[in-house]
Amino acid sequence: MRKVTYSMGMSLDGYIVGPDGTFDWTAPDDEVFRFWIDDIRTVGVHLLGRRLYETMLYWESADQESSLDAADLEWTELWNPLPKVVFSTTLSAVQGNARLATGGVADEIERLRAEPGEGNIAIGGATLAAEASALGLIDEYQVMVYPVLVGGGIPFFPRHERRVDLELIETRAFKSGIVYLRHRVAR
Repeated sequence: MRKVTYSMGMSLDGYIVGPDGTFDWTAPDDEVFRFWIDDIRTVGVHLLGRRLYETMLYWESADQESSLDAADLEWTELWNPLPKVVFSTTLSAVQGNARLATGGVADEIERLRAEPGEGNIAIGGATLAAEASALGLIDEYQVMVYPVLVGGGIPFFPRHERRVDLELIETRAFKSGIVYLRHRVAR
């Protein structure tokens, strides 16, 4: 069965976005960007909340810019054909290889797990991930921890009143001080 992964960048104090709504501190250096390029190869479908979807829309036409380097072009070649499911109550249409979710996150994950296909079901966006986590649908948490304290904002981990035991699968420290942590949910 395809596993569901939640993967995003996080400040050391646990936020994906600061109190001012910015996340400029997550801009990847070359080493971290290469990691994300390799990681996206393991994804079969990506579930996104509206805000992350709108942020990632840049890549839908980025390959038309002459200023892109080889890594940007490689990312675009992997990201654009990747199937995406967007969860939004305000969007009426989406672009590229995306579709609007027709059901809740549990329905969509159940449908995707039942379909033939390779690769993980990746979730991006803290609000969407919080809903999936509360339903016990996340199999792995993959977090890129940035060496910055932002003091508040949108938390990476959902704030619900249940314990979730995790098993460490992988760690990786980057030259920039960023640390990648990958944990599997202990079942």
